[in-house]
Amino acid sequence: MFSDPDAAYLALCARDPRFDGRLFVGVTSTGIYCRPVCRVRTPRRENCRFFGSCAQAEAAAFRPCLKCRPEIAPGLSQMDSSHSLAQAAAQRIDLAVHQGLPVALPELAARLGVTDRHLRRIFLVHHGVAPHDYLSTRRLLLAKQLLTDTPLPVAQVALASGFASLRRFNAAFAERYRLAPTQLRRERQAAATAIAADGTGLRLAWRPPLDVEGLVGHFERRVVEGVEQVDSAALTLRRTLAWPHRDGLLRGWLALRLDPARCEVRLQVSDSLSPALGALMQRVRHALDLDADPAQVDAVLARLPLPLRPGHRLPGCFDGFETAVRVILGQQVTVKGARTLLQRLVDRLGEPIETPYPRLTRLFPTPQAIADADPATIGLLGIVRQRVRALQALAAEVVAGRIVLERGAPVEATLQALLALPGVGDWTAQLVAMRALAWPDAWPASDIGLMNALGSRDPKHITRIAEDWRPWRAYAVMRLWHAIETKELP
Repeated sequence: MFSDPDAAYLALCARDPRFDGRLFVGVTSTGIYCRPVCRVRTPRRENCRFFGSCAQAEAAAFRPCLKCRPEIAPGLSQMDSSHSLAQAAAQRIDLAVHQGLPVALPELAARLGVTDRHLRRIFLVHHGVAPHDYLSTRRLLLAKQLLTDTPLPVAQVALASGFASLRRFNAAFAERYRLAPTQLRRERQAAATAIAADGTGLRLAWRPPLDVEGLVGHFERRVVEGVEQVDSAALTLRRTLAWPHRDGLLRGWLALRLDPARCEVRLQVSDSLSPALGALMQRVRHALDLDADPAQVDAVLARLPLPLRPGHRLPGCFDGFETAVRVILGQQVTVKGARTLLQRLVDRLGEPIETPYPRLTRLFPTPQAIADADPATIGLLGIVRQRVRALQALAAEVVAGRIVLERGAPVEATLQALLALPGVGDWTAQLVAMRALAWPDAWPASDIGLMNALGSRDPKHITRIAEDWRPWRAYAVMRLWHAIETKELP
């Protein structure tokens, strides 16, 4: 149960979006649970029960609302998981569910450095449900979203949601939601048909405020032609993507549009990427930092020597390897110079692809393509020998699986593995951890932009200044960079 029901009811009455994803209300008169931003008539106080997660509400036998759709609410942030072992476990379960992977609790406990029994105990205390119940809820909510927003066959939805068989999926869905999957699909068939005309459509929510201009501007200033297209006026971003999957390398495109009025992202995905829809949804959430809690971050950013931009985000990435390549090529050059080198690399090693968008024509080079390339060929693009060695060493480690560049990977181990590569120093490793691993406390102390912004050329001095910004120093980095790039600072 939510710790302060009276305060929770006030948040519900105000439809306060700051509590979206952290508060859910079960209505005893209907048996339905909703997000606090649901637009239906506010229920009576005596009919409300409050929960901190969907899993708690479903464990109490409430069903998800078909109007506000709890499955699209913002999820757990990296900030939460860095402070709580139980949150870290929940986040890893979420990632596995969206990737369609099985979850073995003993293996998860071992990765977190605790026993299976201890993890179950702290998970129950923190989340109010057992890990198995939490896992079941996340799988069913993912399935509900795919049934509602996409025309995928029910069997494919079951597989993408992590169910071993269609029979088990149908039974679990009917038991929990008192609906057959096909029944929900029929109710949403008109919407799914409209969406299918232009690929697969999905909705992803965020907690306001969100600095939309700053977020879109970040991607726009770093666009690589052929791979990406950003329209800041329309708040849209499109790009090509190659996605590793158990069925092989999937190639396709995605397009997203930010809708500030509804605090949602509208996502379109090509049919070729539909087998990886769950994982792609999580990756988009990471790329746009949709799970951030701005109330906590803004309290820290207010201490910067800059005007506060409420809702400033930490942009992540759509492809961890691509981001690491961008960082390496950005060593000791400007953003514009790095874009030039990236463009040459894409034009030379990127695979051509057909899309509905004339400006999206190439995929970013895969780790295998860069690892197998002749070093001399890469050098002819204007990339210095040291960077060529760094790129190919990184590509080889990623291909071999010894370096994993995605949210949820262990930060310290990944930093050490990156630092062991030729041509990779602390600045590069910190930026990769910040963007690819979503580490909120990354701090590239030797960055010349930070030194200029903070008025010192001493990395130790600016690190001492940044102590006041823990544990969200990475957000401070992005805010200072934004101020420099937009001429807010000289």
